[in-house]
Amino acid sequence: MTRTTHFSRRRFLATTAATSLLAGSFGASRAIAAEPIKTAGVYTVPIEQQWVSRIHKAALTAQERGDISYEFSENVSNTDYPRVLREYAEAGNKLIIGEVFGAEQEAREVAADYPDVAFLMGSSFKEDPSVPNFAVFDNYIQDGSYLSGIIAGAMTKSGNIGMVGGFPIPEVNRLMHAFMAGASEMNPDIKFQVSFIGSWFDPPKAKETAFAMIENGADVLYAERFGVSDAAKEKGVLAIGNVIDTQGDYPDTVVASALWHFEPTLDKAIAEVQAGTFTAADYGVYSFMNQGGTSLAAMGTFEGKVPAEALELVAKREAEIKSGAFTVEINDEEPKSS
Repeated sequence: MTRTTHFSRRRFLATTAATSLLAGSFGASRAIAAEPIKTAGVYTVPIEQQWVSRIHKAALTAQERGDISYEFSENVSNTDYPRVLREYAEAGNKLIIGEVFGAEQEAREVAADYPDVAFLMGSSFKEDPSVPNFAVFDNYIQDGSYLSGIIAGAMTKSGNIGMVGGFPIPEVNRLMHAFMAGASEMNPDIKFQVSFIGSWFDPPKAKETAFAMIENGADVLYAERFGVSDAAKEKGVLAIGNVIDTQGDYPDTVVASALWHFEPTLDKAIAEVQAGTFTAADYGVYSFMNQGGTSLAAMGTFEGKVPAEALELVAKREAEIKSGAFTVEINDEEPKSS
């Protein structure tokens, strides 16, 4: 089922007429310098899903600033994705954001048919100069994931960590590898259980997978998917969050989280559209820690409960990552259990 939602309806209606004054190419001058860019989001999962929620949050922030007018569709199937993209392009949107992991070729074909529309899409592949209006991004938050791994390595007592992911694609694999590297730096003897549920949004399946890992000795879980922290809470073990901070929902369970901030990525795209210079590019770099694209959530309820040695190492590595003295390896290969 697809649900299309219009935000700030009064504002949207007021700006539609002005938006139509935009020239038909990026190189043309904007009719009104401060005019919001008509923007659409196309998502294959609910906006509550952690990865998409960060894109949605950044878009709402940009709309509040007056940079864009924003509408979106969620729960769009991969087979329906090209049609929805075309509808938004035909409706006059000048910037379309989303994720095309399951509709890669079809989405690029749509973009080729609308050269005056900027497409900024989550993708496991790189930009193609032959489709100059199609830029790609991914959540390269391996820096934050590494730091969260250090915390996990310090908190496990059994030396056994369970990791539940959606699909073994690069954007998941690299985060898992970074987390494992951080945990191993803190405790080289840690063993990892790794499993993928074959879905981006199936909390019950993720929960059952996590239960099996707990039964097999895991006392810390890496919650790449929703449902894992529920299992940890029920069984009295700890969890490490991913992309968003869920400690408020699991105050005695979620120790730390690697956060993704999509704002630098979207703000760069908005600036390029405004300047008439948007082109095929890899926006992945704007998710790096030194670009403000990732951070480690505050310890919150676990303040004073994490060993000082771990916090000192986190602070040291964070400073080194930001200065360039330390680089977290980007490993896109599928991670395996120990």
